[in-house]
Formats: sequence, structure tokens, C-alpha cells
Amino acid sequence: MDIYGYFAYSHRNHKIKMIKMERLTRQEEEAMRRIWKLAPCFIKDVLAEYENPKPPYTTLASVVKNLERKKYVKAKRYGNTYEYTPIIPIEEYKRFFMGSVVNNYFANSYKEMVSFFAKEQSISADELKEIIDMIEKGQE
Repeated sequence: MDIYGYFAYSHRNHKIKMIKMERLTRQEEEAMRRIWKLAPCFIKDVLAEYENPKPPYTTLASVVKNLERKKYVKAKRYGNTYEYTPIIPIEEYKRFFMGSVVNNYFANSYKEMVSFFAKEQSISADELKEIIDMIEKGQE
């Protein structure tokens, strides 16, 4: 499976920097979704978004440190705590993740993917028509 993608972003001095996107674990993705929603935020803010039973603070802090190591977030220090801001936008991660799924499970064919969901009855004919309408309107 592809576990890497690339994302270009403008660094502080306005140089374009390429980031190698690594696939996130389930725990990292759960934390990242909350960080995208709250940004910028502190660990305590992210923890407050979890339902009970909440993960231990130290566990979540380790997960967020991994996200920083993987270059998904950047940290800004305030005394003995850190504020986290996403580096990778959610749209870029979705593009990377979905591209990986289509490539690895549907022979790099979006047609095969849609066909799979239609056969599994996860998507109705009306929903398919709506998707076609959205695509056609986007191409105008």
C-alpha cells in the first residue's frame, strides 16, 4: 500500500517546501480531525472534543507529538505548553487518502470504486445522478 504522498506549502520565508505525507494511524487521524476542527489548539482543547471514555492526556500528547514528527502539525510554545496548528490542510489529506484507496483497492479507477459502491447498494441511482450533475456543473 502507498503510505506516502507529497504536499507543497509556503514556509515562513515564503519558500515552497515539499512535505512527505505519511499515512496516519487510526489514533492519529482521530486527533488530526479534531485539530483541523479547532485549529489552533492545545492538547486540552483536543481532549475535550473526545467522548467518554477519553484517552489519557499523556497518550493524546504522544499522538500529537507523532503528528508533529510527521509534519502534519506545527507547535508553538507558550511557557510549558504548546499550541498546535495544522500544516497539511484536510482537503490535501482527503485527496491523498482517497487516491491511495482508489489506487490500492480499485486498480486506480474511480469508475471501479463507484461501481463497487453501487453494487453494494451504498449509493443509490438518485445519488449517482446528483454526482453526475455536480461533475457537469463543475466543468462549465
